Amino acid sequence: PGWLLVSRAVPGLGPAGQLGVGIVASTYLAAHLANVLGLAAGAALWIGLAPSDPARWHVDMAAPGFRPEGHWAQFCPRPGSRFAPEMGDPAATLARLDAIATAHPRTMRLAGGPAEGRITWITRSRLLRFPDYTTAQVLTEPDGRPRLCILARQRFGGFDWGVNGARTGGWAQELLGLDEPPDLVPF
Repeated sequence: PGWLLVSRAVPGLGPAGQLGVGIVASTYLAAHLANVLGLAAGAALWIGLAPSDPARWHVDMAAPGFRPEGHWAQFCPRPGSRFAPEMGDPAATLARLDAIATAHPRTMRLAGGPAEGRITWITRSRLLRFPDYTTAQVLTEPDGRPRLCILARQRFGGFDWGVNGARTGGWAQELLGLDEPPDLVPF
C-alpha cells in the first residue's frame, strides 16, 4: 500500500529522494480517497434519483396472500377498535389522508387516488433522498365495513431507524385527531 512507502527509508535516496517518495505516496492516497468518495457520491446520486415504479410500490393489500416485503410499518386497525377512523365516505377519508401526506416534507403522490380507494406516496429522506413508500388503502371487511390500512416501507437498506413507523403513526394521529400516535397494528 502507498502509505507504507512514507514510513520506510529507501536506501541511497537521501533527503530529496525521501521527499519524492512521500509525495508519490500522498498522491497515491489522494487518488484512492478521491475514487472512494466519487463512488460514494455516485451511489448516493443514483439512490436519490432512482426511478420509482408504481407497479412495484402501489401494492394492493387486498390481494390474496399479500405480505409486505422488506422492512415495513403498518397501521391497520379493525373497524370498531379505538384507533379505527370513523370512515363515513372512504374516498373522503383517503382525501383527508392525502392532504396530510402531501403536506409532509419531501412527500409526493406516486400513484392512485381517493376515488380508486388506494394511494401510494413517496417520501425522500432529507440528506441522501432515500425513497420510502407509503400506501393507504380502504379494505372491505367480511361484514362489509370499510377498514383503512396504511403501509410504509423502505426501498434501500436493512434498517430504517423507525422513520416509517413514526411517519405512519404521525399521519394516523393527525387523521384521527389524537394527542399521541396510535399503536401500529399487525396486518
